[in-house]
Amino acid sequence: MARDRPFPAEAAGLSLVIPCYNEEELLEHTVHQLLDAFQHGGRPVQLILVDNGSTDGTDGVIRQLAADLPSIAHVRVLRNVGYGHGILEGLKGCRSEWVGWIPADGQVDAADVVKLYEMLLGVRGLCLGKVRRRFRMDGPVRKTVSVCYNLFARMLWPRLNSIDINGTPKILPRRVLEQMQLSSTGWLLDVEAMIKAHYMGVRILEMNVFGRMRSGGASHVSVRAVWDFVVCLLAFRFSGTLASWKARRPS
Repeated sequence: MARDRPFPAEAAGLSLVIPCYNEEELLEHTVHQLLDAFQHGGRPVQLILVDNGSTDGTDGVIRQLAADLPSIAHVRVLRNVGYGHGILEGLKGCRSEWVGWIPADGQVDAADVVKLYEMLLGVRGLCLGKVRRRFRMDGPVRKTVSVCYNLFARMLWPRLNSIDINGTPKILPRRVLEQMQLSSTGWLLDVEAMIKAHYMGVRILEMNVFGRMRSGGASHVSVRAVWDFVVCLLAFRFSGTLASWKARRPS
């Protein structure tokens, strides 16, 4: 049943991190859409909004939302180091049984985020849930970057059975996240989570969704990102970082 005000953070079963880099234009709309959907579903949620080194008025919007709404937490990163760094800073404050992250662009319907979470609650065993954007309204540049990235990742890890590795939200048990020891500060964070889930024997649950266009602002993914993706994937695959993690993680 929907409530007049969001659930308090301490009641949340899910903590969802939203990295925000120059998202002043659309952030408030995205946040209210998510809160309304979770309230309607009767699912308490905490939203951790991370100002990821923004140069516009994003931080002010987050501060106002946190002051008005009990389910909003505010984290500020003074200098933008990368997409992954903002998420990692937000994850440090997560205390709910389930944790996850989603961009502020509103490209996945809030109702689908709730549906994914509810599907995970009904799964036995350890599971990482994510969306698969089967129908995407991205521009040609974004589509090119996505196709190249997914193909190259599948070449390096052929058993990584996903056609939308970067699809978010990603939601998983906090105890699984802690064992993953995620460290990627850039665009690699999503694929790092997928690869480590694979090695841990954690089931990947993908839910098909409609990927909408951004409701405002500009995408931060460019053609240059293809090169960044390739370099990061090669480094992660062959630098020994992954082998070192596998050697030291608990069984």
